[in-house]
Amino acid sequence: QHLVLCDGVPRVPSPATTSSDEEDDSDSSTKPIKSEKKKNPASLFRTGGDPPKEKKTKKKAPPKAAESEEETPETPQKNSNRKGKGKKSKKVKEERPPSPVIEVDNLEEFVLRPAPQGVTIKCRVTRDKKGMDRGLYPTYYLHLDNDKKVFLLAGRKRKKSKTSNYLISIDPTDLSRGGENFIGKLRSNLMGTKFTVFDNGANPDRANADWSNVRQELSAVVYETNVLGFKGPRKMTVIIPGMNADNERVPIRPRNDNDGLLMRWQNRNMDNVIELHNKAPVWNDETQSYVLNFHGRVTHASVKNFQIVHGSDPDYIVMQFGRVADDAFTMDYNYPLCAVQAFAIALSSFDGKLACE
Repeated sequence: QHLVLCDGVPRVPSPATTSSDEEDDSDSSTKPIKSEKKKNPASLFRTGGDPPKEKKTKKKAPPKAAESEEETPETPQKNSNRKGKGKKSKKVKEERPPSPVIEVDNLEEFVLRPAPQGVTIKCRVTRDKKGMDRGLYPTYYLHLDNDKKVFLLAGRKRKKSKTSNYLISIDPTDLSRGGENFIGKLRSNLMGTKFTVFDNGANPDRANADWSNVRQELSAVVYETNVLGFKGPRKMTVIIPGMNADNERVPIRPRNDNDGLLMRWQNRNMDNVIELHNKAPVWNDETQSYVLNFHGRVTHASVKNFQIVHGSDPDYIVMQFGRVADDAFTMDYNYPLCAVQAFAIALSSFDGKLACE
């Protein structure tokens, strides 16, 4: 279940190897869905007002089927501290627990809507490097990781941009900025260490009188180097808008660059802003590598594998991302993230200046 995150030495162990202590350590993180019932993670992300109690159940109602199905992976996960051979045979079953049944009636609405509480939305990211310049500018596709493999989003780096700039589209073939399928974008700073995610609203320079059409900032990602430069596990900070009492995202529409999520975070002006971090992997002496528990959703060692958590509840995984093949990754996200936020955070991790594989 544990995965080598980033190897400190040349000999990469097989991803499944881990010491039994390691397993015991991580047992607490195997029950995010269960603990949620007690803790109600919604409170971690709320930045305005007390929640009306009925509202919450209303929000949860539509994906009823999804919730009950989502509980099923819980059973195998409980045994995450299994030892010896039993573990191996179980691994096969657990490798890809199916995603709950998720109805995507209106794609544009779905990809911007926060995941329902109590439901993990399981997705798969594939990277396509074929074609003329796809080696340099691959296209990334996001699908629901279920039988139907429903397409959600596509993303691609823009060619003539000074900084890394990824367009995100709800059409797998139309990745143009002007098209009606453009749903958001990810933009980096010159260093390639800080990223901002926007929806498809207008630039503040082209705002309506009432600012209603101005783009929202959906999240920001900051990568820090550690003592080993980019050779060890990365440190990520993810900044997202908070949620209001109705469990809806608080709109953050900066009028200029000094009012965006990154500046608010740098100035510690955290009204309506939530700070998340990647979960620190644990060094395992036996395998000489850093490991994290991905509950069978990740099978390949990669420096890109990460889990995002809130400091107050590191057991509640807001998002996890990890490699399952050379050009395939699983990406799972929970409330309060939406697909565009999670996909953009994943895209930021592919960016050239950060890659250290």
